Amino acid sequence: METKLFQLFLCIFLISLPLPLPSHARPSKSKAENPTSFNFIKHLEGCHKGETIKGLQQLKKYLDAFGYLNYSPNQAHANDDDFDDSLEAAIKTYQRNYHLKTTGALDAQTVSQMMKPRCGVPDIVNGTNWMRGDKKEANHTHSTIHTVSHFTFFSGNLKWPPTRYQLTYAFAPRTSSNAISAVARAFNTWASQTQFRFSRSKNFASADIKIGFYRGDHGDGEPFTGQNESLAHAFPPTDGRFHYNANYSFTVNPVEGSFHLETVALHEIGHLLGLGHSDVEDAVMFPSIPAATIKGLNADDIQGIRILYA
Repeated sequence: METKLFQLFLCIFLISLPLPLPSHARPSKSKAENPTSFNFIKHLEGCHKGETIKGLQQLKKYLDAFGYLNYSPNQAHANDDDFDDSLEAAIKTYQRNYHLKTTGALDAQTVSQMMKPRCGVPDIVNGTNWMRGDKKEANHTHSTIHTVSHFTFFSGNLKWPPTRYQLTYAFAPRTSSNAISAVARAFNTWASQTQFRFSRSKNFASADIKIGFYRGDHGDGEPFTGQNESLAHAFPPTDGRFHYNANYSFTVNPVEGSFHLETVALHEIGHLLGLGHSDVEDAVMFPSIPAATIKGLNADDIQGIRILYA
């Protein structure tokens, strides 16, 4: 009798233990679970040239990831916490791109902007400033980037050839129906302003554009880790890869602490079609995307895509 009672109590105890849910059954992330890799910048507020502050080495990696710094391997201060001339120059360029006061120091406004979630595509590529916040000449042609108004194009004006204006897109397995619907709406928005027509394919391998949610190193050379814990990234024509960072919370409707699926898709599809970043804050191609924010195509976005494919 005592043995049976013991077995009964043991069974009840084991059943009451909390068991981990399989990954596909876990609830959506709360806002506190979003990546915080850019939050290290907060304690650097007030730093300026000549100081040595723990965390500046991380900031150098952040600025390197988005194209603002490019130390040679053996260059002094490349891997230390010294606020040197190169770091000051990089911060000034960043401040010009984002229409901030050009102090070269980490003032409150600069730190606030740097901490904002953003696209993983760099602002500066091979030394050429995509945003060119300090130069606004219409029809200005650079050897690498062609800048008209505030928007920019990829190096060499990369674009889809006229024979490929009807593009297919597909989603990686286990992509949610909410994400599929949101991205489809974003494709329709771009189609309404261009000669492109987009259709969904069930064949991921053969689709022109491949979309998925990934974490960490996911095989494209642009891992979602460390100083590049960005919201998403996409590659220029005719690559066709568009990746959301699955470490973030994305929603169909604007929710505090989460990011709007369709707005992020509009931005990344702009890259897929050949647009770089704009320094117009209201443009969907502006690099940072605040949480719980909906954006549509701005006149700058539309002008850019129409000129690229004129």
